[in-house]
Amino acid sequence: MTDGFQLLPVAAPGSTPVRVMTIAGSDSGGGAGIQADLRTFALLGLHGCVAVTAVTVQNSLGVSGFQEIEPATVAAQIRCVTEDIGISAAKTGMLASAPIIDAVVAQCRESGIGGDTGTPLVVDPVCASMHGNQLLADSALDTLRDNLFPLATVVTPNLDEVRLITGIDVVDADTQREAAKALKDLGPAWALVKGGHLRSSDRSPDLLYDGSEFIELTHERIVTPHDHGAGDTLAAAIACALAHGYPVPDAVGFAKKWVTRGLAAAYPLGGGHGPVNPLWRVGDQVL
Repeated sequence: MTDGFQLLPVAAPGSTPVRVMTIAGSDSGGGAGIQADLRTFALLGLHGCVAVTAVTVQNSLGVSGFQEIEPATVAAQIRCVTEDIGISAAKTGMLASAPIIDAVVAQCRESGIGGDTGTPLVVDPVCASMHGNQLLADSALDTLRDNLFPLATVVTPNLDEVRLITGIDVVDADTQREAAKALKDLGPAWALVKGGHLRSSDRSPDLLYDGSEFIELTHERIVTPHDHGAGDTLAAAIACALAHGYPVPDAVGFAKKWVTRGLAAAYPLGGGHGPVNPLWRVGDQVL
């Protein structure tokens, strides 16, 4: 049941689907990170490829540790996939450190990912978990801003990440616009300031900006404590739509509907926050 929501095209059985890559960390609890990305990729009919940047130790209550992957290994994952399989879009999530960010940037440039003419790149600048656990070293913030953002087709920070990256505390529509301008000044083609945590609104107002035009995208606010992986899911869905050739505003609008539907279907898990649930997509078939 799609509730009037137009999903992406799905390849016929036996034919090769559109391919997309996530460059991100693994979530042992299965709610966020590459696990959330791959769920969205698969349920939207795309083949997901992976470059793992870190292995986290986490559950529904929080992150208790993580182990970074060697930067050269992260880059090699991107290189071997793009040389053989090919991708139509990519997204980043948890990158953990400045050396990993630099390795990703260098390999993206070599592989033609990001920039004005490259494969679309969605940058979800994961700096902290939803529980407040820091997932990006302070020393890496400058590397993120200076080196990765200029490659991005669109950046998708939440409000806590906006504060870390720009120093702007978004509390209303005016500061949301100020933050969008500051993010755009860092070099991405488009900046998305998500408003899911903007409690001054009874809706969920996202703001998209390309340097000349503000596009407001609002949807009903889903009140649930089970929103783990919402940012990952949104960015993954944007990447899927971009891989299908959607313009950025249409891709973001599609992804916002996708994650809103996933929030409405979210479920409890463990003793903390449960995950956004894109499994609604197959609910009718499995019940």
